[in-house]
Amino acid sequence: MTHTKQQMTRVRGTVTALSAAAFLATLAAPAASAHTAHAGHHAPSARIPFTQAVVTAAATPGTYEISWKAPGTRHVTVKANGRTVASGGSTGTVKVTGLPANADRQWFDLTADRGRGLHLADRLVKLDGAVNFRDAGGYRTSDGHWVKMGEIYRSDALDKLTPADLAKLKRLGIDTDFDLRMASERSAAPDRVPAGTSYVVADVLAGQDTGTTLPTTEAAAVAMMTDGEKFMVSGASAKTAYRKVFSGITAGDSVLFHCTAGKDRTGWANAALLTALGVPRETVMADYLASNDYRAEANAAALASMPPEQAKVYKPLLDVRAGYLNSGFDEVRDTFGSFDAYERQGLGISKAELRDLKRDLLV
Repeated sequence: MTHTKQQMTRVRGTVTALSAAAFLATLAAPAASAHTAHAGHHAPSARIPFTQAVVTAAATPGTYEISWKAPGTRHVTVKANGRTVASGGSTGTVKVTGLPANADRQWFDLTADRGRGLHLADRLVKLDGAVNFRDAGGYRTSDGHWVKMGEIYRSDALDKLTPADLAKLKRLGIDTDFDLRMASERSAAPDRVPAGTSYVVADVLAGQDTGTTLPTTEAAAVAMMTDGEKFMVSGASAKTAYRKVFSGITAGDSVLFHCTAGKDRTGWANAALLTALGVPRETVMADYLASNDYRAEANAAALASMPPEQAKVYKPLLDVRAGYLNSGFDEVRDTFGSFDAYERQGLGISKAELRDLKRDLLV
């Protein structure tokens, strides 16, 4: 790597910024809105005709909105819990009410008059002790496959999970929890995971100096976050951590990865995963930026507790912004030359392992 020393100098401030953002983020109820969620489990001979499909949980328990686009089809049926709850044409949006209010996750099966169906759920997994726990899958790839749901999860900190939360996660069947946080974060707020879930430290910022003074201007805060994103791509400890996570995913386990806010270190992990699977960049960006929605209440509470001028400086530390993620992809290009090269050299994924990853996670 060229410019490693420069990156290591820049990231010291970034590490502090990430810690500050984690400290300031207070617990809040999960966001009411959700984003796309899809997967399918039908015969492998037929293609999936759906180009879009979204399940959104309403504020009223047991109420959902389902929308879809399936060009070339005439009829789509929506089932929940084994019974038909709605139907429509090749394009549709329906509201479904009266479903169980206490379901861990409400799943829907969308089937068209041709091709394979989709198995969908609201992306957010609602927990009392976390606000950004969501399914990492449910997106369409450029070649028409879909990333399975119920396989990979991403989250913010897990230290405040309640017994009910832990029971729910136990039922989700998560095999491995990858903790992307620093030692100081892990010590101050140790993970709570269900019995039987393996806990693995994958410290993205391991060994970095966290004593640097926080930024004093909004521009400095933005620069700090941008430089931190670059380190997540090419920093030595970051590459080691993400290799550990991806090796766990390729082993076929149901995997959870998380940091403190579930947006930066976790955000790059999921952006890299989706990109490796063939999800278009605009979809990857939308998934990344969704943390602003899920964390909106927590972030607003944190900023409201500060004087206005301080809040202006700290807001970039709590946000996710397109410029941050784009700087990560720019670092991939500048350091590795291509994302394919980053997969091999940065994430340690061989061509054979990538084929296995796609076989396990795509339908």
